[in-house]
Amino acid sequence: MPTQARVVWDQSFTGYDFGLDHPMNPLRLDLTARLCGAFGLFDGPDVEVVNPAVPDDEVLLTVHDADYVAAVRQASVEPRDADQSRGLGTEDDPAFHEMHEISARIAAGSLDVADAVWRGETEHGVNFCGGLHHAMPDRASGFCIYNDVAVAIKSLLDSGAQRVAYVDVDVHHGDGVERIFWDDPRVLTISIHETGRVLFPGTGFPGDVGGPGAPGTAVNVALPPGTGDAAWLRAFHSVVPPILRAFRPEILVSQHGCDSHFLDPLAHLSLSLDAQRTSYESIHDLAHEVCDGRWVALGGGGYAVVDVVPRAWTHLTAIAAHRPIPLVAEVPQVWRDHVELISGQAGPTHMGDGVAERGRVWWRSWEVGYDPADPVDFAVMATREAVFPHHGLDIWFD
Repeated sequence: MPTQARVVWDQSFTGYDFGLDHPMNPLRLDLTARLCGAFGLFDGPDVEVVNPAVPDDEVLLTVHDADYVAAVRQASVEPRDADQSRGLGTEDDPAFHEMHEISARIAAGSLDVADAVWRGETEHGVNFCGGLHHAMPDRASGFCIYNDVAVAIKSLLDSGAQRVAYVDVDVHHGDGVERIFWDDPRVLTISIHETGRVLFPGTGFPGDVGGPGAPGTAVNVALPPGTGDAAWLRAFHSVVPPILRAFRPEILVSQHGCDSHFLDPLAHLSLSLDAQRTSYESIHDLAHEVCDGRWVALGGGGYAVVDVVPRAWTHLTAIAAHRPIPLVAEVPQVWRDHVELISGQAGPTHMGDGVAERGRVWWRSWEVGYDPADPVDFAVMATREAVFPHHGLDIWFD
């Protein structure tokens, strides 16, 4: 009997640690797991928690160069000798002891849950430790050592999947995943992000639609700084559902970086947690609509370590477990006490930011009309014009 959800977690994953002053604080993973535990999400026979071992290099070599894997191994032993030409030992990606082992286990976790979903052992898979979407075949980038997303997708393809869809709602463009599958017509990559004109990695524009062998399989929605809840959700729903319905994936992989939140220190979008949770529900609903519920949900960016990340990814895990937590629910006191003990600050009191109505944030449908003077509408139309004709879709109507 398949489980409802399979979740990757063990305390050892906090070993993905770039140092005290780095934004990618592993405390965000610990607090997420503790909040999930406080809500009982890891309990019961319908949710399985797994702790993968370090995989063989052959797993990583499905998407990464052998020389790069060797460089990561070397940097894990002697961090001071890290090869900066491969992005290691830099300000973004400082080298640390056992970097290879912990990064490889994160990749193994995403592969594990993806394969379990594909084999029908579980309906949904979650790895909030993963979503490291910037890593390139030959180098580290943007806090990402190994690209666990690509490793999971490549395993699905090797297992016989012919159409895999990837949806990335991180505030940063999912450039590594897009690059790896740029010319593979079996993989659709959709990224909704703050425009690369102002934010790392400086890529992901509407005209970037895939390689010559896969036109229309790269979809990029590049939003202006300051985009808020209703506008972001309008952009999401104006692009993601129609493209997914046209592509008809057999399995859906999604990356849920929560750095689009208005409290995040590294970017400039203005989403509430309520809107982020609304997007998680929408992606979950689409998985059930277009690919019989086969869904793999991963973490990603998010640097408001106490106030945002744990709540966001607890909601994600709860939705995957079919135990959704209302936005008005109170955060368990035991978790808030722990937060105050270790950080000296009070944690959030409720599971939402107080902006939703009837449990969701609402938006205007694309079909109510296009406003060329609106910068978000302008960005959405640029994407629709670039991509929709490749899928036989009308740029004006869904």
